[in-house]
Amino acid sequence: MTTVKERIAALRACMKEKGINAYLIPTDDYHASEYVGEFFKCRAYMTGFTGSAGTAVITQNMAGMWTDARYFIQAERQMGENVTLFKMREPGVPTVEEFLKDTLKEGDCLGFDGRCVGASEAEKLVKELGEKGVRVDSGEDLVGEIWTDRPALSCEPAWELDLKWAGKSREDKIAEIRKEMAEKGADLFLLTKLEDIAWLLNIRGNDIHTVPVVLSYLMMSQDEVRLYANETVFSDDLKEKLAKAGVTIHPYNAVYEEAAQIPAGKKVLVDKGKANYLLVARIPENVTVLNEGNLTLLPKAIKNPVEVENEKIAHIKDGVAVTKFIYWLKKNVGKEKITECSAADYLNHLRAEQEHFVDNSFDPIVSYGEHAAMNHYSPTPETDVEVEPHGLLLADTGGHYLEGSTDITRTVAMGEITDDERAHFTAVLRGHLNLANAKFLYGCTGINLDYLARQPLWERGEDFKHGTGHGVGYCLSVHESPNGFRWRRLPDRNEDAVLEEGMITSNEPGYYVEGGYGIRHENMIVCKKAEKNEYGQFMCFENLTMVPFDLDAIDPDQMTVKEKQLLNDYHKEVYEKIAPYLTEEEHAWLKEATREIYSNPLK
Repeated sequence: MTTVKERIAALRACMKEKGINAYLIPTDDYHASEYVGEFFKCRAYMTGFTGSAGTAVITQNMAGMWTDARYFIQAERQMGENVTLFKMREPGVPTVEEFLKDTLKEGDCLGFDGRCVGASEAEKLVKELGEKGVRVDSGEDLVGEIWTDRPALSCEPAWELDLKWAGKSREDKIAEIRKEMAEKGADLFLLTKLEDIAWLLNIRGNDIHTVPVVLSYLMMSQDEVRLYANETVFSDDLKEKLAKAGVTIHPYNAVYEEAAQIPAGKKVLVDKGKANYLLVARIPENVTVLNEGNLTLLPKAIKNPVEVENEKIAHIKDGVAVTKFIYWLKKNVGKEKITECSAADYLNHLRAEQEHFVDNSFDPIVSYGEHAAMNHYSPTPETDVEVEPHGLLLADTGGHYLEGSTDITRTVAMGEITDDERAHFTAVLRGHLNLANAKFLYGCTGINLDYLARQPLWERGEDFKHGTGHGVGYCLSVHESPNGFRWRRLPDRNEDAVLEEGMITSNEPGYYVEGGYGIRHENMIVCKKAEKNEYGQFMCFENLTMVPFDLDAIDPDQMTVKEKQLLNDYHKEVYEKIAPYLTEEEHAWLKEATREIYSNPLK
């Protein structure tokens, strides 16, 4: 079966045989991961859409794909006529749940793989559909039945993140979590999020492309920590170190059987929003389930002082690579053939030259011209285009280093640009600078501050349809909750935590014109304490990213005196920190690229 149409036909035949009227295919793996390994890409296999977010529903007469605004253009281009796009959060578009309730009737059956659907979501579906007399079958991996050449489950080697990088030992982290368990009255803590397990045990792996995690579950008590994983991926040395911390390794799938054997009367803390439905359903009814956020969530998001200082080092290295990349683009565009793919490869080469580089933190988004209007476009040999000496190129890229993870976007003028491109470039940059310079009382969330980034666009009656920023893990997932910047709360996104000292968040407003161009300016910023007085504790941000913004695309007359000074101050810091690592020619270019722009006294 080589086409989406053939795969959908095969799935429908399987559904008919098993009496299933609608089949739900989420993006998730067994661990609610944003990005998943090749084995788990069932939704992409069935629809052709490769974006990182979305849910497919297949019935006998309809195949639907729900995704958010970041992926509207990409989904329409990849899926073709066999799959209908449902644009999430757009007026008149039903949610997946609303569609299922409206479509399925009494006596019908909804099927899905209960290991790939969160417990909270599945329990809601079971309850609401059950009230209509609709049956739910959560034990069917129908895509697995028709996917004859499905890739094997990943089993890449695990490795240790040394204490000098992690800043806190696994023993101390385990003790911290046990203290939280005791305060909440939990006998057991069941943890399924891969990034949280990696953080807790100071281990990393390669089981998800660009996300250095190990496929695993974890269950801990006050006496033991049971890690469910493929034991063969751990070296004898790492197993010995884990054992010294009280961690024992058990077969990956044994967690389901052991969850079913939890003694009566015990209290188990588990995040039903993250743990899969099949696992939670195995917990006996006479066991109390404490449905709360993972106890690892905040400690992981609040980077310790060692992590923060390491991240500053990582961003100097990354800044050197990206600055060299922009210099190379500017010098060579129109003189030698540069394509989106070759540009991405060259930037990866520059990063790989940096000490302690591990991998890209996500597939590079290097997009020229109209491709940049697709927020998460990544070039492929089929879509690759040549970069010409005019217009804008958007490069959203990042790297994992032992010192931490980076995520940066720069939009670069390749030559002449239009007045509209310049105006939007400047408006987006103004919002970026204003958010980076925010000063606020402790207790604020990203929702309180998001307006600072959108104001220059909102004043023009314009906007961008994605969040302004997300948390970033430490040599883990480049998207990490619970901190972020959004102008409204979204029920499916946990990004509205109080901003704490040590939280690292991206600052990335943008603007996109379908069929035209895209602009995004992204730095990573770390939250820190400012002064404390009778009004309370004030907080602020410090820029981690050190790469110039393209002055060739700015209209200074749009900027206020303060905004120009903010840009000048930032560029001065970039020059001081990056110039020592450049060649003589690159150094001279950076000096000009970070020159001061002057204030118009009338503004």
